[in-house]
Amino acid sequence: MNRKRYQGLLELGSEQVPFGIYAIEKDGQAEMRHDHCKSSSELKRLRREYKARGYKVYANGL
Repeated sequence: MNRKRYQGLLELGSEQVPFGIYAIEKDGQAEMRHDHCKSSSELKRLRREYKARGYKVYANGL
């Protein structure tokens, strides 16, 4: 998948998850997520967990 198509896919994921994590990326591979959060502390906790495992996190809400 080329970079332009990849960016389009991330944009689409961003629109679907207004407050939460919509994608994670590690070692050149991305995984689309649909993690809705109920509070900013929940979102922060999830971001920290993924980052601790070495993922780049794409999220809305912070």
